[in-house]
Amino acid sequence: MRILPPENLLEAYAQGIFPMAESKDAEDVTWYTARKRGIIPIGKFHTSDNLARIIRQKRFEVRVNHNFREVIKQCANRDSTWINDLIINSYDVLNQYGNAFSVECYRDGQLVGGLYGVKLKAAFFGESMFKKEKWADKVALFYCHEILQKNGFLLWDTQFYTDHLAQFGCIEIEAGEYDQMLDEALKKDCEFKL
Repeated sequence: MRILPPENLLEAYAQGIFPMAESKDAEDVTWYTARKRGIIPIGKFHTSDNLARIIRQKRFEVRVNHNFREVIKQCANRDSTWINDLIINSYDVLNQYGNAFSVECYRDGQLVGGLYGVKLKAAFFGESMFKKEKWADKVALFYCHEILQKNGFLLWDTQFYTDHLAQFGCIEIEAGEYDQMLDEALKKDCEFKL
């Protein structure tokens, strides 16, 4: 099984660099950084009235790292994706190292949505999310924010700003500001736990 060495992956994240494959069938990855970066400021997550209602109803059971590999596979299960087997295998190993985490939503014992990302000190780099049931991805995002806020994280990196993420409070910042935030986050350690 071919993987990106965990130490190389973590060193890249510490410099604001992340890998993406050209497609599901690509054998390799390309390394990226961004002049402008998407982040969700910790403590400024936007929760719509509808999302708040779904959370109050406890529609989903939320777990952390219960089935990490399946979350990545579900994130890759779409027509167009940057997640190939090399990424799946590499982040699975990073999860075993304690540096990659998934937030998962279950209904009647079935995985119906979730997200995964990389934890490095007090920074969390959101990678991808999926849903099989309406609201499951948004509930996972809500609980991811709860985890980051409760445990004192300083940076929630979404890599890119999207209109979808903007509804939750995602903003775009310049590379210089991002680098300062990342430097600060790397000086402190946090646990990723509910």
